[in-house]
Amino acid sequence: MGVAVSIQNVVKTFGTVRALAGVSLEIAEGEFFGLLGPNGAGKTTLISCLAGLVRPNEGRLSVMGCDVLADYRQARRRLGVVPQELVFDPFFTVRETLRIQSGYFGIRNNDDWIDEILDNLDLTSKAHVNMRRLSGGMKRRVLVAQALVHKPPVIVLDEPTAGVDVELRQGLWQFVQRLNSEGHTVILTTHYLEEAEALCARIAMLKQGRVVALDTTPNLLARFAGHTLNVRLGSAAALPEALRAGASKNDDGYWVFRLAGFDEIEHLLAAIRQAGCTIDDLRLTQTDLEDVFVGVMHEEIVGALP
Repeated sequence: MGVAVSIQNVVKTFGTVRALAGVSLEIAEGEFFGLLGPNGAGKTTLISCLAGLVRPNEGRLSVMGCDVLADYRQARRRLGVVPQELVFDPFFTVRETLRIQSGYFGIRNNDDWIDEILDNLDLTSKAHVNMRRLSGGMKRRVLVAQALVHKPPVIVLDEPTAGVDVELRQGLWQFVQRLNSEGHTVILTTHYLEEAEALCARIAMLKQGRVVALDTTPNLLARFAGHTLNVRLGSAAALPEALRAGASKNDDGYWVFRLAGFDEIEHLLAAIRQAGCTIDDLRLTQTDLEDVFVGVMHEEIVGALP
C-alpha cells in the first residue's frame, strides 16, 4: 500500500503566531484518517497547506507522490477539499456550479457522474436551483459535491457535517464510506467525535500546532480504557474543591470522574453526600473517543505506530 499524503516537518507562522510547529504525518492510500484538535490547533492551516492555499515556512507536503509546491497542478488534481466556510457563486444553479468546477480540471461531459453525486447527496431536486436560494445545509452539500466532481483519489472533509441535519449526515457518510471502500483516501476533521470514532481507522490529534497523539482508533481507546462516572448535581450544589481536582465538567453540566475500578464509585458518592451535595442524575459510561480526546489534550501523550 502506497502513501497517499506525506507531510514532513511542516512549519507555518503568521506573524508571531506559530500555527504549525513541525507537523509530520503519512497517510496510506485507501485510509480513512481522522485529524482532530481543539479550535486553533492548526487543522485548517494544515489542510490549507496541503491544498496549496497557504505556503509553509518549512517542510514538504505531497499528494499521491506529487509535491504540493513543485508539482502543484498534479497535486491539486489528486485532491478534493470540502472547506469549513460556505463559499459559493450566487450567479449559477447547482448543476452549473458542478459543471464549472469540472471545467477547472479539464473535465467535460461528466453529467452521469454529476447526477450520481446529486442523487447521493439528495440534491437532485435542487439541480436547477440558483445557489443563493439554497439553505445553509444545502449549500454545504454542494461544497461536498464540488470536492468530488473530478473524482480525486484523496478527499479532505473539513467539518463537512457542521450545521446539517441528521438525515444528510447518514446519507453523506454512506456515500463517503462507499468511495473509501473503492480506494479513495479520506481525511476527516470534525468536532463530532462519535463520527470520527465510528469512521476513522487511525487518528492524529493536534494541539498548538503539534501532533500530540497518532495511533489507531482502537489503540487510542485502549489507552484510556475503563469507565467514567457522570454526576449532575442539584442547582444549588457546588462540588468541593478536593473532588474537583479529579474531575472535569462537560457541556451538559455533568461532573465526569474517570474510574480506575468500580470500587471507586462508592467512595465518590459518599464524598459527594458528605459535602452536602444533592445528585440530580447519575450515569456510568464506557470510555469513548471524547474521553480520549480530553485526556490527550490534558496529558499531551505522544504516541505513534511503529
